[in-house]
Amino acid sequence: MKRLFLIRHAKSSWSDPDLRDFERPLNKRGKRDAPVMGARLARHKVNPDLILSSPARRAFKTAKIMASEIGCPIKNIQTHKAIYLADVPTLMDVLRKIDSACETVFLFGHNPGLTMLANYLTNYCVDNIPTCGIFCIDFEIASWREVSQGNGRVTFFDYPKKHL
Repeated sequence: MKRLFLIRHAKSSWSDPDLRDFERPLNKRGKRDAPVMGARLARHKVNPDLILSSPARRAFKTAKIMASEIGCPIKNIQTHKAIYLADVPTLMDVLRKIDSACETVFLFGHNPGLTMLANYLTNYCVDNIPTCGIFCIDFEIASWREVSQGNGRVTFFDYPKKHL
């Protein structure tokens, strides 16, 4: 079995119009929500074999905060340019290249790609994975090369405002 956590970056700042999209930092709410969601993962005793992240500042920072909350070394986070603003075919390519030895994987990225991927993999209808949202999918497969449309099962979907 393989388990995939699709995690959208925390809320980012738009306060500096001169910053490129790639460089946008987390805003106050993002800095508050990321550790909260990381703590929720820690309560589930989640221990990823691999953490993949978009290299965009907001996504990588979210990954670092959540990794810290679950006790995973930040040096274990791998960034991949292909994840930045990726569409479903690009994200599928990233997933299918994951080593079969990895059972549990975190993927930190962006919308609309993550929401579209969640729907594609599970045939679940989610309108939007909100910022800092976590969409967890289980697959009854032996290799990540076997990931395909509709062969995943949603195990949980959590986001910061869900518990307010």
